[in-house]
Parts: sequence; C-alpha cells; structure tokens
Amino acid sequence: HVQLVESGGGSVQAGGSLRLSCEISLYIYSSYCMGWFRQAPGKEREAVAAHYTGTATTYVADSVKGRFAISEDNAKNVLYLEMNTLKPEDTAMYYCAADLNRCFGAGARPKYWGQGTQVTVS
Repeated sequence: HVQLVESGGGSVQAGGSLRLSCEISLYIYSSYCMGWFRQAPGKEREAVAAHYTGTATTYVADSVKGRFAISEDNAKNVLYLEMNTLKPEDTAMYYCAADLNRCFGAGARPKYWGQGTQVTVS
C-alpha cells in the first residue's frame, strides 16, 4: 500500500521561500516516478516538478525554473520541493504524487496522491 503525506505549506510574502516535504513509501521499487503538482482555484492541475528514475528524467515547469527545485532523501524516504522567490501566482494547493511509470507529461496519470498542502503567497 503506497502512502504519501505532504507537509510544509503555509502563507508567505512574495519573494519568500518554503520547503514542501512528502513522506512516501514507494522507494522499495527499483523504478518509480515522483513529483509535485499544483492546482489553483479555477485552474487545471499542473505538474510543477517531477523525477522518473526509469529514464533518469527530471521535469521542471517553465513557470518555476530557476526558483523551485525537487530533491529526494532516499535514506528518509522523503521527496522535497524547495520553493524560492515565491510569487502570488504560485498560490495553489500542492500535491505530491507517485507512480511506478512516468508521472508527468502528456497522458500521464499518477496513481498515488497525497492529501495536498496549501501554499499562499501574498
């Protein structure tokens, strides 16, 4: 049974930083994909950053390149999203997601999702 638990969201002023964490139980598999997605009110969910070990591919959305970074702590089974220089348009519910197959890009539908953590930038 795969579980994902996010934490680290909150309210911050524009220009500030936050780090999101996702505790995940998928690391026992040799190939997996994990990532961060977000959904703002009235907008579609979008991939923010993700990493697929099957092809050693990392995806970062153009809107956050140079500001956000995805990383993993395999020893702790935790996925991070470091968010810097936050903008009001980054305000959204952020979700951690995972799959044994590619979890980002056209047609991708991650199978496992966390409950979400709210990020508000003012």
